[in-house]
Amino acid sequence: MTSMNILVTGGAGYIGSVLVEHCADEGHEVFVVDNLVKGYRELVDQRAELFIADIADRDSMVTILNENKIEAVIHMAAYSIVPESNSDPAAYYRNNVIAGLDLLDAMRDAGTDRFVFSSTAAVYGEPDLEAITEDTPTAPTNAYGDTKLTFEKALGWYGRAYGLKWVSLRYFNAAGASDNFGERHDPETHLIPNAIKAAVGELRELSIFGDDYPTKDGTCVRDYIHVRDLARAHLLAVNAAQAEGSVYNLGSGQGLTVREIVDGVTRVSGREVPVKIAPRRSGDPARLVASADKIRSDLGWETRESDLDSIIGSAWKWHQKDRTQMTASEGH
Repeated sequence: MTSMNILVTGGAGYIGSVLVEHCADEGHEVFVVDNLVKGYRELVDQRAELFIADIADRDSMVTILNENKIEAVIHMAAYSIVPESNSDPAAYYRNNVIAGLDLLDAMRDAGTDRFVFSSTAAVYGEPDLEAITEDTPTAPTNAYGDTKLTFEKALGWYGRAYGLKWVSLRYFNAAGASDNFGERHDPETHLIPNAIKAAVGELRELSIFGDDYPTKDGTCVRDYIHVRDLARAHLLAVNAAQAEGSVYNLGSGQGLTVREIVDGVTRVSGREVPVKIAPRRSGDPARLVASADKIRSDLGWETRESDLDSIIGSAWKWHQKDRTQMTASEGH
């Protein structure tokens, strides 16, 4: 792939930081826009140029796109906490839809026409299927998923009307870390980092929400994909973007139960993970597993690191490093 000038919105966040690192490793010039509301300055690769700005500021975005001759935008800036989306949908529609449209309009003004969107499996809702394909009907059960689906629909119209070349990538459960960048959220809501926190005593115990699902051990089954495998898919998508648009699932195609994840953290860390069984959460389906056959067939993408031990091992290593660095910074 020829070197490009790529802008990553939300590049100071978890997945964005690993993507920026990967783009730089592949020889691209990388620029990051992040307002640092959810992101961290220190999670931006030093080879990238960071602009602390908001994608809703159309004039600023046009300037950034023009002055840096941006050829493609990978859009990862979004709010993504499901319960919060249901309690404050206004913030989610404003940030995930309206600000996203401001970004697309800035791209039109600047003449940048290549766009990759960070979407989500939450657009599918709760399908009772062995594997979810891109043809599975979309029926989001929370405001977060609906904002992503709404924006995907807008991309289709922008492609038809304005020639925007776009790809939407529907993530399942991103997990793991690179050597330099990993998962840091406040609050942390994801299973693997919370299991690690429980293993090292930062959490008193890990809550498992329901152990009476119709699965092999009673806990929910989810599809976990290594964040570096996700990053590789984005660069393939940049090259493949067309005005008619494409939608791809990103998952490993393998389902793991919550208990299998907990056992994996115990095995990798050598520490027991204290757990408590809590009531089921509303809207949690028993099984969510992707079929990623379409992106494999169309773009030649493959997972390289999405086995359980690679995911947990990299997350454990990152957490130990990040914990040390944060403790050191607090000591100064």
